[in-house]
Amino acid sequence: MRKGLKFILFAILFPALIVSTAILAYLQFFASNDRNLSGQWIAKLDMSNQAAVTALDWLQEIEAVSVPMQDLQTNMQGVAVEMNLTLEQTAHSEGTFQCSILPESYDACSQAAYEAFATAFRELLTQRLHMAGYTGSTDEEAVEALVTESFGMPTVSYLKICAPDLLPSLEELQAQYNGSGTYQTANGILTRQFDDETSRVQEESYIRKDSTLILSEDFSDHSSVIYTLQQGKN
Repeated sequence: MRKGLKFILFAILFPALIVSTAILAYLQFFASNDRNLSGQWIAKLDMSNQAAVTALDWLQEIEAVSVPMQDLQTNMQGVAVEMNLTLEQTAHSEGTFQCSILPESYDACSQAAYEAFATAFRELLTQRLHMAGYTGSTDEEAVEALVTESFGMPTVSYLKICAPDLLPSLEELQAQYNGSGTYQTANGILTRQFDDETSRVQEESYIRKDSTLILSEDFSDHSSVIYTLQQGKN
């Protein structure tokens, strides 16, 4: 009876021991790699909501035909500025970092935002034309020609001059995100010490899964920044 009980216990515990050992080995040799954040990471800062809100406020100011916020957000979808974050581990759970907003990406994002706004603006003009009893063509090219004739410039150029800035300035974004210094990781927290005149410290919860890195100052909100590994350790 005892031999039978021992055999049953051995049959149960031995596989469990093998599984536990395998899990520990995986955590030691594979999962631990996720603690090494070395590499060049690229994130896209979504500017679509801010651009849409700014555009809508201006349209309401000039008493244009009402346009649903959802429509503006749809037009602005994909409007984002790229941010480069380079991390280099120099010791266990610590290293150096450099973060920067890419100016060329900012310029492209700004242009895309105004082009999206121009599309919505032409649609509003079309509504106004119909309300005024206009019977001519209201396709995109025709409305664009009317804008150019009326304002002496294309729709995008007109909006850049007359409408408010749809994005924060490049300098504002650079002041918020640009910088370099040292970092430490512990208990799922990435702490970055900036080497600038403010010597500011930024703490962010982080999760790395393969080539994705998520940084968030507060998991209770939805302002997490998602980075994709471009080159480095995977």
